Amino acid sequence: MANLTKRDLVIQISKETGLVQQEVFDVIQKTLDSITDALANGRDVELRNFGVFEVRLTKSRVGRNPHKPEHDVVIPARATVKFKSGKIMRQRVLLRTDELVNEVKAGAAA
Repeated sequence: MANLTKRDLVIQISKETGLVQQEVFDVIQKTLDSITDALANGRDVELRNFGVFEVRLTKSRVGRNPHKPEHDVVIPARATVKFKSGKIMRQRVLLRTDELVNEVKAGAAA
């Protein structure tokens, strides 16, 4: 199954609403830019029934290069974006559990 791209969203929304693709693209891009700006300015983004985006600080940790395991590398702490799905999304995705379990079993049997 192929990934859903921004272009796919633009085409789908354009067909469903009758809006020109460029207008739909502009709205989607403006939405994404607003989410990015809010996160960059320290604000969480909550989209009801979809989820919450928030910036979290990862801890500093020690990593190892598999090609040179004798050398430790310090990976510094950094800000990352975390997503917590909303109730409706979580329920709908949960319906895929059996399908994914079967895919994993089929892959292990191969």
